[in-house]
Amino acid sequence: MADNLAIAYLRGGPLAPEIKGEVTFRSVRGGTKVTVEVWGLPRYQPASNGKQPVGPHGFHLHERGTCKVGDPDDPFMAAGGHWNPGNQPHGNHAGDFPVLFSNKGFAYMSFFTDKFTVAEVIGKAVIIHESPDDYRTQPSGNSGRRLACGVIRRCQDS
Repeated sequence: MADNLAIAYLRGGPLAPEIKGEVTFRSVRGGTKVTVEVWGLPRYQPASNGKQPVGPHGFHLHERGTCKVGDPDDPFMAAGGHWNPGNQPHGNHAGDFPVLFSNKGFAYMSFFTDKFTVAEVIGKAVIIHESPDDYRTQPSGNSGRRLACGVIRRCQDS
């Protein structure tokens, strides 16, 4: 069944054009398994001089399925805010995912959520941010600029 599996192909924008990867969404008992594999993430830089750190990277579902760059200094804003169908405070949005830890530019992670089905996220965007999500700051976790984007599309189970 096509609603059991969806995929987003991640592509870096003007701030991190080397990023490439994919995020899969698979229906499992009781919810959805999300798996991300991504290359080309920027090297970790600790916070300094009042600037946010670069990495670990905020990772979220956003409201609109577009990866239009727009302003190259603040890309992917057309994707809107974090997807939050339950009108929850930040840290509990359906679109709040764990941060991505880069290992020499590579990150792999898989996690389970019961906050959405695969069918509900088709047509949304997945965004990787420059800085870690603090899971407190409202409404979006202070995770910084948007580095990469992918639109979630339906695909066939293999």
